[in-house]
Amino acid sequence: MNTTPKNGYLHPQYPQSLAEFGTLRELPRSEGWILERQILGFPYHDAMGCYPLFVCQDWSQLHADLENMGSEPVTLSLVTDPFGDYEKNYLRRCFRHVVLPFKEHFIVDLRRPMKTFVCQHHRRYARKASGQLKVEICEEPGQFINKWVELYANLIKRHNIRGILAFSRSAFAKQLKVPGIVVFRAVHQEETVGMLLWYTHGEVAYYHLGAYSNLGYDLGASFPLFWFAIEHFAGNGLTWLNLGAGAGVKGNGTDGLSRFKRGWSTGTRTAYFCGRIFDYAKYSEVVKIKGNSSTDYFPPYRKGEFE
Repeated sequence: MNTTPKNGYLHPQYPQSLAEFGTLRELPRSEGWILERQILGFPYHDAMGCYPLFVCQDWSQLHADLENMGSEPVTLSLVTDPFGDYEKNYLRRCFRHVVLPFKEHFIVDLRRPMKTFVCQHHRRYARKASGQLKVEICEEPGQFINKWVELYANLIKRHNIRGILAFSRSAFAKQLKVPGIVVFRAVHQEETVGMLLWYTHGEVAYYHLGAYSNLGYDLGASFPLFWFAIEHFAGNGLTWLNLGAGAGVKGNGTDGLSRFKRGWSTGTRTAYFCGRIFDYAKYSEVVKIKGNSSTDYFPPYRKGEFE
């Protein structure tokens, strides 16, 4: 069994930050968490993994948790941690109905010197922005809740973010206190113009979120922030960074976010989308009434919720 301390996404305080979006349910053997939600128009519930990734302490026991799930929730869908201790065949054992490569997550092998993998474009822009910005670690992340919410509101406006991805001030207040969080900020003339949120667990740091003011975008604050973050984690005993994937539900690697992350990465790892039906009768009823059985989205009645 994995005895690594529970930090970041694995710590119970992180799923608790999402409690406003459903009812949390712990999987006792694997020590992971899922979020149960009512299916609109029906007296049933389904479940999803916590955004953005399903993580658990003991992957070898996930099948046992799912076998003991019963008929509620009707379905479970989730995206696996690319650094999880599992094989694809084991996922097929756990999730009998859907196991598909979902997205390639950009990763960084911190054992390599930055000069061997950071692209020339990113190096140039990091140097340029560093002349106008000071980057520092936030020793007390919770003290920056007001600034973070302000910056994230700008991100929401720019990209029309809604639903669980929009988060709330209450959710962020909890996330900034999760053990294992690391927050960096970029400052221009005493004004915070950009921030990055990361979570560490074991030998991996996971990029969680980043947000910038309009001035931060103009000054290219993302470049010195990522440079500083990579240097920081490399010097603090970690082995890997998970930068996450590109934009969109599916993503084809050609969007701007993918290009940005690729420029910092040493490679990729696959995250899998997994789904399982626990109650066929209820599932068939919902799909029939919703009239969307032809889609390849799972569960089909949830299509479009993250677009």
